[in-house]
Amino acid sequence: MEVINQLYEMTALGQIIESPGVLLMIVIGAVLLYLGIVKKYEPLLLVPIGFGIILANLPGGNMGVVPADMVALPDHRYMNLFEIASEYGIMNYIYYSLIKTGFLPPIIFMGVGALTDFGPMLRNLRLAFFGAAAQIGIFGVFFGAIALGFTPKEAGALGIIGGADGPTAIYTTILLAPHLLGPIAIAAYSYMALVPVIIPLVANRLMTKKEFKINMKKQDKLYPPKHQIKNIKAVKIIFPVVLGVIVAFLVPSSVPLLGMLLFGNLIKEIGTITQRLSDAATGPIMNTATIFLGLAVGATMTADVFLDLKTLGIIVGGFLAFAVSIAGGILAVKVYNLLSKKKINPLVGATGLSAVPMASRVANEMGLKHDSSNHLLQYCMASNISGVIGSAVAAGVLISILG
Repeated sequence: MEVINQLYEMTALGQIIESPGVLLMIVIGAVLLYLGIVKKYEPLLLVPIGFGIILANLPGGNMGVVPADMVALPDHRYMNLFEIASEYGIMNYIYYSLIKTGFLPPIIFMGVGALTDFGPMLRNLRLAFFGAAAQIGIFGVFFGAIALGFTPKEAGALGIIGGADGPTAIYTTILLAPHLLGPIAIAAYSYMALVPVIIPLVANRLMTKKEFKINMKKQDKLYPPKHQIKNIKAVKIIFPVVLGVIVAFLVPSSVPLLGMLLFGNLIKEIGTITQRLSDAATGPIMNTATIFLGLAVGATMTADVFLDLKTLGIIVGGFLAFAVSIAGGILAVKVYNLLSKKKINPLVGATGLSAVPMASRVANEMGLKHDSSNHLLQYCMASNISGVIGSAVAAGVLISILG
């Protein structure tokens, strides 16, 4: 019996028995690993986040991220990074140097920009407005969350989930409600992975069979565009510079995200002379940033932080934000069709999210099910890509107002 008691005291078994929430968090981490590895749902983020949760909740491991008030000192300053690493371990060093400073999300956005082609949006600029309409989920849930008792900053961090953009959600939460970073990141990436389920769920309830069959290519033949871009290459190079300047004047707080997105896109579009920069942005830089972001976000999800009623509210609110954003895009197209001879398939509005290119692929598959000749991908991408810009601008607006 004495040997068992010594073993109980020397190992982490006693801490797990005394804190069942720790065991539950380890199970949650294992579930995220299962979703990422077996189901292949957002594996690049869910795998490091899931493993980060397990690391953070292993008793005695000193890998969980501590609240900001624990790194504060009596003389109204914070510990420096060396003090944080010495006192609280490597994961807190990563979190406070790379996440808390807001460094990694814009770096990931640079890689996203280098992977993005604005061509479909530039060729169909009128469809870009539906990417803006889809952001209604962000602001709808923002006001709803305030009515339910969330603080305005917490509501802003919750609402941004509706933009369907993980780095944007993380960046906004870091600045507005860092104590909610873990559950908001999990909700954002989980619902992004469930886009193939959520878009059909909403679209099938709001669209008629006739609307599903609207063939965009046939509409283009009936009503050909009056203006066409002659030198698309030059326009694609000029566009990120011009848009960056305009947005900087209108919503300066969105520049860290949108500016890096546009820079990444610029080095891609310039071509061979900046190919090495583009390859670095989409390869080693983005991959390294993704690893540290996922692990550090997972490490914020300790049992005492995650097992809270607000977490349930975030899960429900995040789903509503997603669904309302999709519905907003669909309804915007339906209103447009009432006023225009040239009809647009409402599935284009459903892709006003920032989940590129998954949302567009899902909408295209739904269109093909109703009409095998109804290829919507290039049209959906126009709205989808504008949703990336729209979510970054919406985040900037929230940060400006609340930050």
